[in-house]
Amino acid sequence: MPRKAQTWDDYDSAVAQIILAPSDSDFLDQLIPVLKDATTSNRIGSLAQSLSQYAEDREGDIERIGLTKHEEFLGSVNQLQNVREGTVALTAEILDLNQSIQASTEKLAEQKQALVNTRGVRQNITDVSNALEESLKILRAVNNAHELIRKKEYHRALKSLEDLQNEHLIPTIQNKYATQYKLADMIQRSIPTSQKTISESVMADLNKWFLEVREKSQLLGEIAFFATQQRRERQKKRAEVNEYLKNFKLNSAIELVFDESNEFDVIDNEENQIDFTPLHKALHTHDALGQVDKFRVEYAATRRQQKDLIMPSSSENIFAGGDDETLMGLLENIAGFAIIEKATMMRAPSIRSTIDVDELWDSMCQTAIRVITKSLQEVNDADLLVKIKMNIALFIETMESWGYSVTMMNNFQLTLFYKYAELLRRRFGEDFQEIVSTDDYMPMAINTRDEYQKVVDVTWFVDDKPVEELVFPCVLPFSQMYPLCCIDIRNLLNQFLIFTSEHFHHPNVVDETLRKSLDELLTDIVCQSLVERLNSQYLGQIVQILINLEHFETACQVLEQILIRERSSTSAGGPIILKATEAFRSYKKAAEKRIFELVNSKIDDLVDTSDYDWIATSPPTETSNYMQTLTRYLSNIMNSTLLGLPREIKELIYFDALSHAANKILALPLSPDVKKINPNGVAAMALDVQHLSKFVGGLENAFMLEQNLDELQQTVALMQTENHDEFFDISIRNKKFGRVDAMNGPILLEKLTQTVDTPVRTAPLANFSSRFGLR
Repeated sequence: MPRKAQTWDDYDSAVAQIILAPSDSDFLDQLIPVLKDATTSNRIGSLAQSLSQYAEDREGDIERIGLTKHEEFLGSVNQLQNVREGTVALTAEILDLNQSIQASTEKLAEQKQALVNTRGVRQNITDVSNALEESLKILRAVNNAHELIRKKEYHRALKSLEDLQNEHLIPTIQNKYATQYKLADMIQRSIPTSQKTISESVMADLNKWFLEVREKSQLLGEIAFFATQQRRERQKKRAEVNEYLKNFKLNSAIELVFDESNEFDVIDNEENQIDFTPLHKALHTHDALGQVDKFRVEYAATRRQQKDLIMPSSSENIFAGGDDETLMGLLENIAGFAIIEKATMMRAPSIRSTIDVDELWDSMCQTAIRVITKSLQEVNDADLLVKIKMNIALFIETMESWGYSVTMMNNFQLTLFYKYAELLRRRFGEDFQEIVSTDDYMPMAINTRDEYQKVVDVTWFVDDKPVEELVFPCVLPFSQMYPLCCIDIRNLLNQFLIFTSEHFHHPNVVDETLRKSLDELLTDIVCQSLVERLNSQYLGQIVQILINLEHFETACQVLEQILIRERSSTSAGGPIILKATEAFRSYKKAAEKRIFELVNSKIDDLVDTSDYDWIATSPPTETSNYMQTLTRYLSNIMNSTLLGLPREIKELIYFDALSHAANKILALPLSPDVKKINPNGVAAMALDVQHLSKFVGGLENAFMLEQNLDELQQTVALMQTENHDEFFDISIRNKKFGRVDAMNGPILLEKLTQTVDTPVRTAPLANFSSRFGLR
């Protein structure tokens, strides 16, 4: 900071100091500031007056001195004269110097003013330059954002706008005196427009993506179906090598493990590629804008519209062309659409939730089922129905692999199956009627052994004589109608098997429908068309067919109809007398015997799976699986398959079945392979017996049926008693264990042990190989 110049209010003292300066340099040093002050303050006259006053004062002093000291005065006068002359000269010099200084000062003032002006201009230039630089930064940021928009880098563009606001616009706007205020305010007000532009641009790109996805949906579905077919082929080949794998269908855990090395990306492959980048850009952009919820709603609405576009109208007949091409295209479109939905959910869960995707899937399935069902009304071609079923089965397996629920489509297969069964029943009914109406009812003549073997192969005929003893030509005990009916029955069964052999998930319904269809066909044909015209041997063979097919109810109906007709049939020529009563009674007994054999065989199979742990380390907590299955089987067969049988026959079947089951269960602990039985093993058997007893107690005529379980129940009670000596006390044994076999009791008691072994800890995967057959 420059030193402030010295000023004087009174130059008298300054002049005295100047005159009395000890040296010339001091004289000048003191004179120059005084002259400068007098010049800058325009008091030159005052300074000159002070100098004159000082001179007069000195002259006065000289006069006084001269009067008193003349000689000295004269010397002083001379000296003073010299001084005066020097002073005059000095004054002249001072005046010259003053003028020079004044001129220099004016010039310096002008230069200083020029410098001040220059500094102002420079500052203004600097300020303008800084303002322009700040403005350029703002404009560069704006241009950068628009350049990113042009390059479709929307998320970066939004980030650039956000940085522009935070770093430049907002700080500038908050300072109203900033030179860039108006520019910043204008750009700030344009930010929403820029954001809207970005939003519209990204949605325009997304709409193009929507269109691309819609156009590729069918191809995507076609590729997915192809991939499923390839998986089928691989699974089939694996099953041919390892029959154990036949137990596992497509999409099972085992199949997926075996096929994981053959992973195929249906979304990104040589034939089809779907790029989800536009979707991600749109999501990130709306996330940056804080509009994810709005974007989710718009996305869902667009996908619903696209879903509606791929679905046919409810009035359209997709089988009008007599083929399955339209159906296949529909299923491919639905599959492609649903696969994209699932892929979107995995890539962007914030916009597609499981609920959203499942709702669209259910909607498409419902619409497809509604359209297909209505179109099926015009379908009368069984072969076309098989194609339809195979297409839907392929669709089901494909979509199941993507995690979709296929229950609705699985259930729809029942509609196809019922339609198929109705067509077959109608077609084979016509064939049967034609066979019956064109038959001559004459014994069938056989000329050669080859002809005989062909008849035997297609029928269920069993001759009493070995083929070696037959003499050809010969006649068979039935007309040509019998083998033709057998061929048609086999064809009917084969058609059902073709329809249900693969990818059909309702075996119980198949069995029931097949049984019902055969029942309707055979009962109608046999009872109404054959009974009055065929001999007893042929009718017996028809009944035998029904027995072999386990159509016991129909067999009994046929027998009952025959017996009724034999007793009461009349015609214009009088009553028709058939000499077949004894033959049909014999077949009825054979049918009942066959029923007993089949039921008992099933019981044997179930009990053989009991697998009791007789030395278990812990008591049981629930009834064994085999026992639950056994009681459920007995209940189901009586309430479905054998429902139409006479009551006495069903009671006999139950009585025989329970007696057989009790004996079979009782034989388990008596097996020589069972060496020891501890209380836990006894408890497991007791729990199963209790379950069986409870089941029998709920049956009609339970009092009689429960008697079959007395020995089993008492044997279990004996094994649970603490005092084994009671069994060897005749009086107590007759009272508590009277039905227990006297030989079996001691054998079981000898096997009993009260010791429960402590379980041995094994490695967690020790039994993995043996349980799953992976040795």
